[in-house]
Amino acid sequence: MVPCEVCGNDYELVFEIHTQDGAVHTFDSFECAIHRLAPLCEHCGCRVVGHGVQVEGRFFCCAHCARQTAVVGAEQARDSVGATRR
Repeated sequence: MVPCEVCGNDYELVFEIHTQDGAVHTFDSFECAIHRLAPLCEHCGCRVVGHGVQVEGRFFCCAHCARQTAVVGAEQARDSVGATRR
């Protein structure tokens, strides 16, 4: 068994994540995978779990956080989750 690279747990059901840059990561839980791989919101610092918002190559957890920055174009950021208004 290969231990989880975050917590070191030797668990029989570890899984691998292969990233676009060719790196291979081994984890025993989604929690550990998120801790290692999820980007940080550039405004509030929380982990971006889900779609988030990307503006000019910078990641934010939501449109509100994007709009709170000086990133060009961020004032136009909108969350796309939820029902469409008619």
